[in-house]
Parts: sequence; C-alpha cells; structure tokens
Amino acid sequence: MAAYDCDVLVIGAGIVGLSTAEAITRAAPGTRVVVLEKEPGPARHQTGRNSGVIHSGIYYPPGSLKARFALQGSAEMVKFCAEHDIPHEVTGKLIVATDRAELPRLHGLIQRGREHGIPVRELGPAQIAEYEPEVRGLAAIHVGTTGVCDFGAVARRLAGLAMEAGARIAYGEEVTAIGRRPGRVAVRTAGGTVYRARALVNCAGLQCDRIARLAGDPPGMRIVPFRGEYFTLAPERASLVRGLVYPVPDPAFPFLGVHLTRGIDGAVHIGPNAVPALAREGYDWRTIRPAELAGTLAFPGAWRIAQRHWRYGAGELHRSLSRRAFTDAVRRLLPAAREEDLRPSPSGVRAQAVLPDGTLVDDFLFAESPGIVHVLNAPSPAATASLPIGREVAGRVLGVLGRV
Repeated sequence: MAAYDCDVLVIGAGIVGLSTAEAITRAAPGTRVVVLEKEPGPARHQTGRNSGVIHSGIYYPPGSLKARFALQGSAEMVKFCAEHDIPHEVTGKLIVATDRAELPRLHGLIQRGREHGIPVRELGPAQIAEYEPEVRGLAAIHVGTTGVCDFGAVARRLAGLAMEAGARIAYGEEVTAIGRRPGRVAVRTAGGTVYRARALVNCAGLQCDRIARLAGDPPGMRIVPFRGEYFTLAPERASLVRGLVYPVPDPAFPFLGVHLTRGIDGAVHIGPNAVPALAREGYDWRTIRPAELAGTLAFPGAWRIAQRHWRYGAGELHRSLSRRAFTDAVRRLLPAAREEDLRPSPSGVRAQAVLPDGTLVDDFLFAESPGIVHVLNAPSPAATASLPIGREVAGRVLGVLGRV
C-alpha cells in the first residue's frame, strides 16, 4: 500500500466531484480519497454560477438518467439542506405558454409530470395571475416540487463531510499529466506534485474531455462551452416576480430559455441565454483563449451545430449583444419589464457535451476504462441530482476497487 498515496483520486471539486467523494467515504469507510481542484476553493464554475433552482425532473424523458436522478435528487436535496441548515425553499414554479404553438408542448409536460408522479396543476390566465399577478400567458402549469437553494453552500458542506470522514481536498492543483499501469493511476499537477492511486474519477466539468484524453481514453465527444448571461431585476422592481417563472422549452435544445427566478437571496435573476463562449471559462466576450477556441473550431460537431441551429443561435447572439432584445424576450412573460430594470449579473458557462455529428448530448454521460470512471456530461440538472449522481459514481469506482 506504500506505493499508493490514496485509493481514489477525484479530479474536480464542483458539486458532483464533492458528492462523489462524500459518497465513497460513507459507503466504504476507510477508503482513502483525495480530491484535486485547480481553483483555490470549491464550486467556482458551474456549481457556483447557476440560478440555484432545485429542478423537479418534469422536463426529462422517463427512463433517462436525468429523470431518474433529478426525481430522486430534488427530494434528497431539500432534505440535505434542511438537515444541514442550508438556505432553501420549496416554492413551486410556473411553466407558461405565451403562444398557441406552445400549447401542445405544455400539454406534453403535463402528461410527463403525471408519469413521473410530480404534482402538476393546469392553469388558465386568471389562475396564472393568482400566482404571479404581473405574468401573462395563454395557459400554464404549476409544478409543486421545484425550489431554490444555495448550491455553493451545499458543495462546501459536502466537502466538509468528506473531510470529516478522512478525505483530503487539495486546492490549486491543476492536473497536467496522467499515467496508467495495471492497478495504478498516477497524476502530475502543474506544481510538480505526483499523486498515485488505485483508481481515478474524472469530475472535471468544463475540462472533463481534456482529462479523459490525458488519461488515454478518447471520450467520443467534446465539451463545447455555452455561456449563459444573466440579469437581475432592480431591487425596487423585484416585486414584479414572486417565485419561479419559465417558458415552455423547445425540445430541440437542452436549454430552458430565459426564465425568472427569485433566488434564495430574494433577488430576481433573469436568464440565461445561450451563446458560444470563446473559452471554456469564458464568462464574458473579453475572455478569449486561442488554443481552446481553435479546438472548438476544429471540431466538426461545432460546425454541424451551427449549420443545424443557426437561426436559433442568431437570436441568442442578438439578445447577448442587445439589452433591448433581451428585454423583449423577458416581456413575453413579464410585460411590465423595462430595459432599465435589468442590471447585469454574473454569467455561467455550461459544459455541453457534443458528438462529432453535432448532436447535443441530452442525458448524463458516464464512461469507464480500467481504473477510471469519467463523468462526461453533467450540466443542469446535475446540481439538483448531485447526491444520487455521487452515489452512482461512487458505486462504479468502488466496483473497480472490489469494495462493493
């Protein structure tokens, strides 16, 4: 055992990586776990830059991993927050149709919600106003199990629980090389430290495909980063929105569209749109990493997305560059919104897995090779679903170690 620094190395201290580390230590006490994170603290990217919504699972097809894990995870996340005094609230949400063409899709969501056992109530215009007096629509559904929380606080608590059980978290450790031999994985970081383990878990989010290639595992996909830009309603106008209001999503895209979210902090967050980011961690148009951008442009799947969805993308780009256009999108749901009501808010970047043929991977995606478990697609609702995802990944890696 002296040849190993630990049993399991986890790359990535976002909410999925930390949930995995905590689940390993809980399922197999005594298993030595080290989490490597290139940032100086946890939850610096997708986990800490989302709208904080605990999703119900209503959008996801029965039998999909997203459906299974979101349905489990939403209830577990509420319980976890309650047990650990993390701010949260089960508010319910409205999904609102503003155009007649959206009504069949809204009815499809009603049916899906019932298949999942989610409490769903159909609403007409007058009933919409009972929940949200300033919101306008032809019809809507109220989804009772949706809520909000502070996912950054959840990640920090998971980190604490893992460390209390003996795990170690090493911040400021960017992985630059991975070597493998039968029964052993060695990782070198930018600082020159080498970590030797019996198994490796890749929860690197925006960098997960790069980590897979470093390990010698062709991932069969590429992360194409999409930036989601948010605004916040001016405080004096926050009373326009009481809770959570979503449009009817377009099933051709994994994005939910511009929505209105009263967060756990009481502020009303509006967004996101979805535009290509010029770097994997490109949170504004000024952040450009030429090597990463060149990699995206050289990927055939990126061009096929552009060819297939150029009209949708042009609309998103227009809303990114024009606050007036963004406001017009908001006004479909909230007619009282004015351009001057929108205050810029921090953006997020979605780690979207794309196949070479341009298909956007729509479900969670895991892959295994000798000694390694890769999490290759875990965008929203991964924060909601992080507790069951962590158990799933922990079970797979403990199987590699022969401890299940």
